[in-house]
Amino acid sequence: MTAVAPSSARQRPRRLDDQLARLRDEITLRAKSFIITLYGDAVQPHGGSAWLGSVIRLVAPFGLSERVVRTAVFRLSRDGWLTATQIGRRSYYSLTDVGHRRCEVAFRRIYGPARRDWDGEWCLVSLAVANLETAERDALRRELTWQGFGALGPDMLICPIPDPDAVRQVLRDAGVLERVVVMHARADAVTGTGTLYDLVRRCWDLDRLAEGYEDFLDRFRPVYQALEAQADPDPMACLMVRLLLMHDYRRVLLRDPMLPDELLPPDWPGIASRALCRNLYRLVLPASQKYLTDVLQTAEGPPPDPAPSFYRRFLNSPAAT
Repeated sequence: MTAVAPSSARQRPRRLDDQLARLRDEITLRAKSFIITLYGDAVQPHGGSAWLGSVIRLVAPFGLSERVVRTAVFRLSRDGWLTATQIGRRSYYSLTDVGHRRCEVAFRRIYGPARRDWDGEWCLVSLAVANLETAERDALRRELTWQGFGALGPDMLICPIPDPDAVRQVLRDAGVLERVVVMHARADAVTGTGTLYDLVRRCWDLDRLAEGYEDFLDRFRPVYQALEAQADPDPMACLMVRLLLMHDYRRVLLRDPMLPDELLPPDWPGIASRALCRNLYRLVLPASQKYLTDVLQTAEGPPPDPAPSFYRRFLNSPAAT
C-alpha cells in the first residue's frame, strides 16, 4: 500500500527556486516588453539611465541572451522608447521623453490608488470627423484602450473614469488634439442598472480580463507562500520575482479599464490580484533592491538612491490577500 503524505507535507510550499523555474516556464518574455518593465520599475527610480552591460547582466537570469538584449534595445531606440549616450566604449540608455510619459501613465495605474470614486459621468471620444488613415485610427484606438477606453462603435470610444491629462497627451502625441471630439455625458435616470451592465460588456471583454486575473493569482499565490516560508531569500531571486510579478501584472492591468465598483461583477478578481501584487512586491522589495543596486551601473557609477515616493508604491492599495 502506498503511504499517504501527512497533510502538512502535502501543503508545504515549494521552494522559491522551484517557483521561479515554474514562472519562467509559464510567463512568455518578449525582450522589448520586459526591458520596458525593467526600466519603468527599477531603472527609472534610480536616475533613469543604465549602462547596457549592467542591463544585460540583470536580465541574464531570465534566459535573455546578450544578443537578444542588444537587438531589443536597438529596436526600442528605433521605436522612440530609449535613447543612448556614449561615454568612451560604453553605451548608457535611458527612456526618451515619450517613453518616460508612457511609463509614467502605466505605472501610475499600477502603483497608485486602486480606484477613484465615480460620479456617474462618462467620457466619449469621437473619431468620426478626424479624417484618420486606417493605421492612424488603429494606433489611436490602441493608445486610448490602454487609457481604459472601450469601443462603443467604430469611431466612438467611451470610458467612465479617464485620466484627463493622460488622454490629452495621447491625442497630442498622435497629432490629433484638435481633430477629435471629446465629450462628457451621463446616463438618463430611466436607464436601468442591467442596461449599464450590458453596455459595459459590449465595450469591454470582462470575461477574458477576469480570466487573466485568475491566471495571475494562480501563478503568484504559491510564490508568496514560498517567500513567507523562507527566512532569508536570495536577493537575486527576489529581484527576479519582483520583475516577473510586475511584468505579468502590467500585462493584465493595462487591459483593465479600471471600471468603478458599480459597473463590475461581484467578487471581481482584479481586487484580489492587486492585493496580492501589493503584498508580494513589498515582501521582495528590500532584498531585490540590494541586488539591483549591486549590479546596476550608471555613468556616475552605482545608481543613486530612489526618491522617497518610491517607497510609497502601493501604499493606498488593499493589503489583504
